[in-house]
Amino acid sequence: MKSREIRLASRPKGVPVAKNFILTPTELPPLQDQQVLVRNLFMSVDPYMRGRMNEAKSYVPPFGLGQVLDGGAVGEVVESRAREFKPGDAVTSSFGWRECFVASPPELHPVSRGIQPLSVYLGALGMTGMTAWAGLDLARLQAGDTVYISGAAGAVGNVAGQLARLHGCRVIGSAGSAEKVKFLREECGFDGAFNYRDGPVLEQLNRAAPDGVDVYFDNVGGEALEAALSALRLNGRIIACGGISGYNEEKPRPGPANLFNITTKRLTMRGLIVSDWLSRRDEFEKEVGGYFGSGQLKNKETVVEGIDHAVGAFIGLFRGQNVGKMVVKLT
Repeated sequence: MKSREIRLASRPKGVPVAKNFILTPTELPPLQDQQVLVRNLFMSVDPYMRGRMNEAKSYVPPFGLGQVLDGGAVGEVVESRAREFKPGDAVTSSFGWRECFVASPPELHPVSRGIQPLSVYLGALGMTGMTAWAGLDLARLQAGDTVYISGAAGAVGNVAGQLARLHGCRVIGSAGSAEKVKFLREECGFDGAFNYRDGPVLEQLNRAAPDGVDVYFDNVGGEALEAALSALRLNGRIIACGGISGYNEEKPRPGPANLFNITTKRLTMRGLIVSDWLSRRDEFEKEVGGYFGSGQLKNKETVVEGIDHAVGAFIGLFRGQNVGKMVVKLT
């Protein structure tokens, strides 16, 4: 079977550009025993992928130059020589950035075709949703907590806010446009939301939460983190999930000027990598799948069509072009 895949042509300097990538035709080998042929239906583009495009090692290996990229995807089995899967089965995998691929059963995770659209398995019921769920678990949420979420209209942030509301918390979110603020308030049920471009983050956060916040779910870093360090109450908790404001910086930024607030306020700051939580995937799918099935949790997507537009979708993440999860529809 013929397919197409996207490879890393060169390492980006600053914000990625189209010439850093190349779309390449390829031909898949015949199936061997215990192999499965999958056609991807949707693939995920995520901000964390930017870090893997640098040469330096991090918590995941860097992408190799000239090699096909990878990331979350949901697809359907076309052919199987393994008893675990049959044609028509829906599966998730880490073999994104390509139209078709061959894998072994342990590399695939079965999902129900009864839940539609299947792209929800890349969003609210996928790794981004699990990231939100795991972060709130780390935060030791209590009913009545005030939770501030930066990057709140993104894939992780909007789910984190909705889940916090379901736990009886008051939720404040910041985002980068009036459209996104409206989405947070009207569709996600946030108690307050503001556009960080409208003025200093701390001033807007203090207006939205005049009595302070108990939990900060950090997807942005930079000014948002510094504002949260000032707004957090005694014994507040910070979940360090991401720092998209600095992902394209060529030199590291200085840390927050008020970092000593961690000491004076006895704050707790914990890092979060969702792969550490895979052993609890069934628990996540049962709980959050229940919320989704009952209509209590909404899955918001920005859908771009065609693998030839996947690079543009990825670059669009850093321009704020997505509301909710950014996915690429491949068929």
